[in-house]
Amino acid sequence: MVEALTLHEDPRSGNCYKIRLTAALLGLPLATRSYDIMQGETRTTEFLSKVNPNGRIPVLQINDASGARFLPESNAACWYLAHGSALIPQERFAQADMLRWMFFEQYNHEPNVATLRFWLRFVGEARLSAEQRGQMMAKRIAGCAALDLMDRHLAEHSFFAGDAVTLADIALFAYTHVAEEGGFGLGDYPHILAWIARVQALPGFVAMD
Repeated sequence: MVEALTLHEDPRSGNCYKIRLTAALLGLPLATRSYDIMQGETRTTEFLSKVNPNGRIPVLQINDASGARFLPESNAACWYLAHGSALIPQERFAQADMLRWMFFEQYNHEPNVATLRFWLRFVGEARLSAEQRGQMMAKRIAGCAALDLMDRHLAEHSFFAGDAVTLADIALFAYTHVAEEGGFGLGDYPHILAWIARVQALPGFVAMD
């Protein structure tokens, strides 16, 4: 049986976009099934019992001779798709360095840059809770610090891990290129803007929905 891939996603999500972009750059066919997280569609009994008991997307569904398997967590799904490809460096340090940037994305970048984008674009500032409003400044400061670190790295490197695009770039590109939707001014980071252009020029690149 030939492996068939389906992405359970909300196309507005950068975490979901990472997986679509990885598949596109590798030329892998990827079916999609969309959910509206704003309407609670990943919290239904069917989704929780069949797709992800954690009630979150993205989830990569892999259908092969073993049956249907479900892999949550965006960076894990990207790793699965890219295994054995040039998107994962083979040299030991370069591979660890790539993982370092992927961990940075999840711990320093995404919780700040992506969260503010979600709050401002999809929830709306007027509908934020008092707790969320109280967190906005701290998240903006931390998000700017993450972007500044990235910009300083890119002043001396074309990509994040080695001389070619890797999963580190895909992971960081997803929410960085739409960071202005969260109130971050990308014009303050010229090296990030140049890197965004390099990623968008890659063969097979697909834009975020």
